[in-house]
Amino acid sequence: MAYKHVNSKGITYYLRKSEVTLRGGKPQTIYFFTKTEDGGKGTPCDLPDDRQVNENPRNGFLTLSKKK
Repeated sequence: MAYKHVNSKGITYYLRKSEVTLRGGKPQTIYFFTKTEDGGKGTPCDLPDDRQVNENPRNGFLTLSKKK
């Protein structure tokens, strides 16, 4: 079951992840939110323990950041 979050505007977003390779050859996992639960890029995932969800108050856009 993928992590889902409802923003302040009432829109449900689903967390997905993708493995990418940086220019130096280092692999990295990127996390992003989509409006659809199925399809699209990446694979559904749960919220990592070391991350937290942040919402932009102006437009309701969701991002992940490391916990402090």
